[in-house]
Amino acid sequence: MRLMVSGGGTGGHIYPALALIERLKQVEPDTTVLYVGTTRGLENKIVPAAGITLKTMPMQGFKRKLSLDNIKTIVLFLKAAHRAKKLIKQFHPDCVVGTGGYVSGAVLYAAAKMGIPTVIHEQNSVVGVTNKFLSRYVDQIAISFEAARSHFPAEKVTLTGNPRAQQVVSTTTDDFSWSEYGLSDKKPTLMIFGGSQGAPAINRAVVDAIPEFNQRKYQVLFATGRKRYTATQKMAEGTKVAANVKIVPYITNMPAKLPKVAALVSRAGATTIAEVTALGVPTIMVPSPYVTANHQVHNAQSLVDKKAALMITEDQLSGDSLLKAADKLMDNPKLRAKMAANSKKSGHPHAADDLIKVMHKAMAEHQK
Repeated sequence: MRLMVSGGGTGGHIYPALALIERLKQVEPDTTVLYVGTTRGLENKIVPAAGITLKTMPMQGFKRKLSLDNIKTIVLFLKAAHRAKKLIKQFHPDCVVGTGGYVSGAVLYAAAKMGIPTVIHEQNSVVGVTNKFLSRYVDQIAISFEAARSHFPAEKVTLTGNPRAQQVVSTTTDDFSWSEYGLSDKKPTLMIFGGSQGAPAINRAVVDAIPEFNQRKYQVLFATGRKRYTATQKMAEGTKVAANVKIVPYITNMPAKLPKVAALVSRAGATTIAEVTALGVPTIMVPSPYVTANHQVHNAQSLVDKKAALMITEDQLSGDSLLKAADKLMDNPKLRAKMAANSKKSGHPHAADDLIKVMHKAMAEHQK
């Protein structure tokens, strides 16, 4: 298969695309891929590092208020669509898949207008502007949350989940020991992770809770985020940190650690939810309030409704509220087991395979 993929700006758009590509190459080894992204997005580092050919074009989003910048956005979109048509003619894709971001809008729009089979993948429960726009033109739509279905033409929608889920399940290993962090393999572990950059509100709450965490029978592995490690260490100056609490800048190879986590504290991004539900990890979600349409709250709520997670909104987050939620899970193995089972029921361990089926469905429609 010749596959063109477009998704840019953030890891939430890029990692599902990479997971799809990885799986497609496993089941169809002769696959050739061209990735189309933005000139300034994270894809410029991540995609080439994965050994995938990348082409880029300048793009920007619409401003919510009336602005001259929106005129520039329209001009950039039209130029990007024109550029995309040239790339499509050169590459001759059998299918074009969009995973979000403004650049995918131009690429998928151009492909649809050229009669190429097209599929979009929506990772979140709240549908983005780009995918709402594209839904009128593309052949098929894959969603990760049932809540997104009503925002799209019903006849085009398939619930697949996030391809990252299948990737995590397939790469999980059992050769990890908590001794790597100076912790015990015999104690239940609470992992706290606010993302690669860290989350200041989560970091403050954890520091406030450390005196109480010191006294717990469970252990805590707390990742501050690389950029916020020094600031968090200063915040914790004068606070005793017991042997059962470890503070680190970052946690590498998360899939290897998550199966051995008793509970997790995290944001509620689409990739994180795909990972924890694929593995069945009891999670306390602290949704980021700094995202479009507050979609992380909706993502987290979808798991709370299934009794697969707890949620603390950032305005309710404190050392006390974090400790209360942590104790609720860590002191109750039966509750954790129930939550883990509910989480796994919510997961999509075959998401990449299901998305590939949607792609083939779109291609078959064009052969009729």
